[in-house]
Amino acid sequence: MRKQKGFSLIELLIVVAIILIIAAIAIPNLLRARISANESSAASIIRTLNTAEVSYVTAYPSTGYAAALANLGGAAAVCQSGGTGPTSAAACLIDDSLATTGPTSGKSGYKFDAQGQGSAPFGSYLAAAWPFAPGSSGVNSFCAIEDAVVRKDSSGVQATTSAGCLALPSLGN
Repeated sequence: MRKQKGFSLIELLIVVAIILIIAAIAIPNLLRARISANESSAASIIRTLNTAEVSYVTAYPSTGYAAALANLGGAAAVCQSGGTGPTSAAACLIDDSLATTGPTSGKSGYKFDAQGQGSAPFGSYLAAAWPFAPGSSGVNSFCAIEDAVVRKDSSGVQATTSAGCLALPSLGN
């Protein structure tokens, strides 16, 4: 009788079945972890936008809050030493990659927007973050107004008015 070398077909099928079972358990957890990381990033960026808006209104009181997200950023040619320096149109308060994202593109699975509310000079603002694909890139949307409280909407819908944002529960609740 010869000695067998290698694995039998049954042994290989058992190993493949075990790997598939482990993958079926691990993949949903990985997706939930990615969604959680995207949401944490979005809430953090809303906090950054709150700080930038307060800095903006302090630096440019005659303008009020920033009219658009792009006003909070600034290209490297403006913001770096030797550049023209910050202005109300490019305040250099946030990274330009965030300032140029806007509602058609985004970061970490979320779209962002910040706009002055009312008419110039803007006495209030609305900063919002909402998922590209609700349920896939994120579940909750986030917003903040001039009180700087980050609020979340578990429906994942973009907040479009200050009153709509104010009606949502704060992130801590």
